[in-house]
Amino acid sequence: MNKEELVAAVAKKAGLSKKDAEGALKAAIEAIKDALKKGSKVTLTGFGTFLSAKRAARKGVNPQTGASINIPARTVPRFKAGKGLKDAVK
Repeated sequence: MNKEELVAAVAKKAGLSKKDAEGALKAAIEAIKDALKKGSKVTLTGFGTFLSAKRAARKGVNPQTGASINIPARTVPRFKAGKGLKDAVK
């Protein structure tokens, strides 16, 4: 399912126009991004938790040359599926 299909599904289930559903989806995604930028986590009960995690610096290998490279530390987004989502997918 791509973004367009998700917008159509949300519009149908919520009884909204596609334009309103797209606006709501964009607003929700922006709110999640803003919270993760601040280091907060977003918990949607029954669905899951979005959080930001720190990844330590590490050594890697360039697959083309085999040369050793340093990969810098960074913060990455994570998602942990909740029990309700896990049970629904079973």
